[in-house]
Amino acid sequence: MNYIELQLHVSPDYSDILTAELAELGYDSFVETDEGLNAYVTEADFDEASVQELVDKYADQTAIAYQVSSLEKRNWNAEWERDYEPIEVASQVRVRASFHQSDARFRYDIVINPKMSFGTGHHETTAMMLEQQLALDFVDRNVLDVGSGTGILAILAAKMGASNVVAFDIEEWAVENARENAELNDSPQVTVFQGTINDVDPEGQYDIVLANINRNVLLAEIPIYTRLIPQKGHLVVSGFYEHDALDIQQKATESGLSLINRMTNHEWTSLAFQKN
Repeated sequence: MNYIELQLHVSPDYSDILTAELAELGYDSFVETDEGLNAYVTEADFDEASVQELVDKYADQTAIAYQVSSLEKRNWNAEWERDYEPIEVASQVRVRASFHQSDARFRYDIVINPKMSFGTGHHETTAMMLEQQLALDFVDRNVLDVGSGTGILAILAAKMGASNVVAFDIEEWAVENARENAELNDSPQVTVFQGTINDVDPEGQYDIVLANINRNVLLAEIPIYTRLIPQKGHLVVSGFYEHDALDIQQKATESGLSLINRMTNHEWTSLAFQKN
């Protein structure tokens, strides 16, 4: 199967939002470059008209241009390994690939071999979610990870003592990857399925719900998350910009949640709530 390489020449400030936009169009690998962003999609899923629409959407905000080339199938893992470096969160969590050595200085050692760039801990939203988790008590808790991606949040919950972690994602590749990573981290209490929040048992109760997804999904689903959380339970969210935080907080407040912590990193925000 051949791939299309889309080279976007754009300000680094737009790399994150364009990554999210292109992921919606089926692109499954991303590499930030000095010129902007390279994105990869199978030839069968490539639609240049959609790319042009995306470029037009941001053209009035920043200088942006693109070029397209076809690539023969290549060893994506080798390319990823060349650029991947471990990350450290709050001096307690170290996220690394299997080819890195462990570091005993960190309380939580997480091994993540992602199939794409999301969820490795390098993105500000993932790192903030991990840091938010460190402030919560997961021992013997039931946990729900919404839009689990690589499973990194679910794995940290397991390592922090959660007795049962249910994770789900709409993407088949993400489900497979999260299962692989849970096994890599000896986390049998993590169960991963393909689906949406509508596939979660509405009678279930989760002491902690983790949701690192986009603004629109959060606004639509926070009331559902709240119904799944018992009194004094917690909801931790991220995946949105700082200017969207007020809308997220308002929806959570209307649903019966109280804000207990807020983090911001490079215009991205994470909010932690407790059920009243």
